[in-house]
Amino acid sequence: MTPQVADNSSIASPDGREVAIQTTGLTKVYGSGNTEVVAMRDADMVVHAGEVVALLGPSGSGKSTFLTAVGLINPPTAGQVTIGGQLVMDGPLPKVNLRAFRRKYVGFVFQKSNLIDFLNARENVQIAMELNGMSSLAARRRAMQLLDSLGVSDRSEHRIAMLSGGQQQRVAVARALANNPKVILADEPTAALDSHRGRQVMELFQRVAREFGAGVIVVTHDHRTLDVFDTIYEMEDGIMREATAKQP
Repeated sequence: MTPQVADNSSIASPDGREVAIQTTGLTKVYGSGNTEVVAMRDADMVVHAGEVVALLGPSGSGKSTFLTAVGLINPPTAGQVTIGGQLVMDGPLPKVNLRAFRRKYVGFVFQKSNLIDFLNARENVQIAMELNGMSSLAARRRAMQLLDSLGVSDRSEHRIAMLSGGQQQRVAVARALANNPKVILADEPTAALDSHRGRQVMELFQRVAREFGAGVIVVTHDHRTLDVFDTIYEMEDGIMREATAKQP
């Protein structure tokens, strides 16, 4: 029987904060025997609702492997992924309908905005909700509210090619927020931006985490914006390093 999307009840950490994302012993192995490659080993992470976390590390360190495992795109070989209090992956075995769960509870932002060129900004956000069953009228209304909250409502009827890189990323963030996800995952979202616009986008993730109560993980090489994050993790050779939390 196909696993279903169950009620997304929340859990809390010992200090009472709601846990948005938790991974335990997350491991990914490719191949076997002499060709075995361990891309990620025993990666543990906890992200609370309203928290924005940075994941650092050199190319090939396992960051993208981790992100795609948490995003339910590339199942781990072993370990568990819990989102919003619900166990969704136990090793390679899904505990939910992955496609339906991902569409409802996980938002993605990539290095390239991956927006649909022949749709305008509003339509790019609106379509994410319509695919999830929302009526066209309600989806249009929420799309405009999100674009307004992110400062790009004045560009809502513009095609993607007419938007700057920073504006495109704001539209991409609005799309990621469309279905009010528990989790937002961003993979090098500022790599194509200059330092000023890159910082604006990172600060935007911080605001989104606070205002929308989402747990946000950002893979980044940009050390200039680390003061924006609540917690910093590092990966090297597939190993997740001890977290560094900002001091109050």
